[in-house]
Amino acid sequence: MIIALDGPAASGKGTLGKRLAAHYGLRHLDTGLLYRAVAKAVLDAGKKPDDENAALAAALTLDPARFDEAALKAQGVGEAASIVSAMPQVRAALLSFQRDFAAAPPGAVLDGRDIGTVVCPAARVKLFVTAQVEVRAARRLKELQARGKASIYAAVLQDLIERDARDSERATAPMKAAADALILDTSRMDPDEVFEAALALIEPRLA
Repeated sequence: MIIALDGPAASGKGTLGKRLAAHYGLRHLDTGLLYRAVAKAVLDAGKKPDDENAALAAALTLDPARFDEAALKAQGVGEAASIVSAMPQVRAALLSFQRDFAAAPPGAVLDGRDIGTVVCPAARVKLFVTAQVEVRAARRLKELQARGKASIYAAVLQDLIERDARDSERATAPMKAAADALILDTSRMDPDEVFEAALALIEPRLA
């Protein structure tokens, strides 16, 4: 079984993906980490995020077993990831990895921007998880502050607005809800409420 979770940054899909995977006994993949790892490799090599040759080279030599999730969650890496993820060659290089992960038994929960539309269009369940951008900015600010990162709400909000635009307007695999996706707006929900709301949407699809 494959559950596809798509949606913008800080919508809550990562936390939800982990809980759904545990609930249904599936594996979980935060596909955003793949693009963040590519971006970090490019930055670590002293290259600019828009260097397509460097980004492709990083994508082709990616080793998920060596991911440092804390380092990959840095704000600068996230901004760079939004740039490299718009590159068709990078997306193509990572597509087979994601599909192989999803296809391996017993199945998986994948969260990202194009899971239900491109990576796993035949997923049994597709959710598009979203929230108002102001709410997402507040969540991201709290997350950054918890990691000891000095951040300003206005800057975080602007970053999310720009990332949303890049992700939804890119020519290759833009972020959008699949035609058969169930929409889950988490703006006024805490993580437990999001999980319960997701189950209420998913269970009828599995019946």
